[in-house]
Amino acid sequence: MSIKVSPFPQTSHLIPLSQAIEMTVKYRNDMESILDPEFRNKAVLPLSETFNREDFDRLLDQAGCEGIRFYYSMDDKSKLHMIIVGVNDRNEDILVDQNALIIETGVRCPQTCPPASPLNS
Repeated sequence: MSIKVSPFPQTSHLIPLSQAIEMTVKYRNDMESILDPEFRNKAVLPLSETFNREDFDRLLDQAGCEGIRFYYSMDDKSKLHMIIVGVNDRNEDILVDQNALIIETGVRCPQTCPPASPLNS
């Protein structure tokens, strides 16, 4: 698979609440159907993941950090997780060494879910 490398995006990524609601409803309605039957009804795909602000502040405070990138990842139980890293102005991951700041272990829903909102109900 060929992956196109792009420069750092200089655009807004904000969307209206109505679009976010439409997209999260579609995801909740279709999420199990896109899985191979072996993985259905096993909470492989989360409804959400929650992270604390302190970790994002530390990530964004790194020298040269211009944004953040989310990688999809999978644990040993085949459950989807987010891996979050800082990105520099050349659109490169900021992974200086083995002590690079990387965010993971979000609070997954289902298991620990947020209160009802238009994005999850």
